[in-house]
Amino acid sequence: MDRKIDVFTKEMEMTTDLNKYIEKKVDRLYRFLSQIDETRVDLSHLKTARESEKRFVAQITLRGRGFILRAEERSNEIRPAIDLVMDKIERQIERYKGKKYRSKSGAIPAAELLAAKEEPVLQEEPLIARRKKFRLVPMDELEAIEQMNLLGHEDFFIFFNADANSINVLYKRRDGTYGLIEPEID
Repeated sequence: MDRKIDVFTKEMEMTTDLNKYIEKKVDRLYRFLSQIDETRVDLSHLKTARESEKRFVAQITLRGRGFILRAEERSNEIRPAIDLVMDKIERQIERYKGKKYRSKSGAIPAAELLAAKEEPVLQEEPLIARRKKFRLVPMDELEAIEQMNLLGHEDFFIFFNADANSINVLYKRRDGTYGLIEPEID
């Protein structure tokens, strides 16, 4: 099986040794979850980080049929950051697999989302610092909560509610419960 692993760096140089290290770590993930279609690893060095132990950032995103998992970790060196992020994504895989196989209906718990695409910031719009586009796949409210937790989104999650046939915003409240925004057009 051909495995697609994309590695991107920012403010640091990618070495052959580091690339082999990442491939070895990512290959381990396929033993836990064989349905991974695409793996993206983002590595960066933040020169302006306030704390020196958080200057290297490793982020991994796994995409497959019916899921997207993402984790990010920081450390004072790149290899420990990679190790930490791999541990974190393994825990997310365990959680995902547990929820998937505990499902009574046997259905896939959440639909696949496409990668968010960044657009360049236009000079005419100084207030909008970043734009993202992504495809919304229909899901119910429980699947949206599950997807929000799997992605590690703590504030909100936008999804197409298949039951209401509209775009909704799911958000986490201070008391740990969830709120749902259902927009109406006048």
